[in-house]
Amino acid sequence: MINNRQRAYLSSLASNETPIFQIGKASLTPEIVTAVDEALEKRELIKISVLKNCFDDPKAIAQTLAERTRSEVVRVIGKKIILYRKSKKPGIHLPE
Repeated sequence: MINNRQRAYLSSLASNETPIFQIGKASLTPEIVTAVDEALEKRELIKISVLKNCFDDPKAIAQTLAERTRSEVVRVIGKKIILYRKSKKPGIHLPE
């Protein structure tokens, strides 16, 4: 579980990143969940964009994705989701 200070740190790291996934009309498909899971293992921190044609709530999508990928929701800002999961070879060192 990450604390507020770590959440702020991760959010600042992700602020310059471009979203690597887009969730559209089909919402959460098993393929997207698998791709997000693989990306989290490689990158630890990813940003996802929810498109206008997706009618699901971005916060609900973020929560579902976090549960299915065993990751944590760093932040949901508008239609952008930031997820974090420590990988086996961590590259991001969180503040205490």
